[in-house]
Amino acid sequence: MSDSEYSVVLFYSTSGAIRAEKLSKEAGLRVKLIPVPRHLSSDCGVCLRCESADIDKVRSILDAARVEFEQISAL
Repeated sequence: MSDSEYSVVLFYSTSGAIRAEKLSKEAGLRVKLIPVPRHLSSDCGVCLRCESADIDKVRSILDAARVEFEQISAL
């Protein structure tokens, strides 16, 4: 795990990103949809930013809901 304060989850589709945001917020996590940083590649123009400390929770939520994502990167 990186020492970065935030991580981002990149998605294959905007609908996946929106669904991930909704599910994560419902679980009480502090997340936000942001444009994909230029140094990262994605098929979708938005990504989910979360606190790096919560990334395992986010991954569990996405896996349980079967929301496909491309990658997770520290900022």
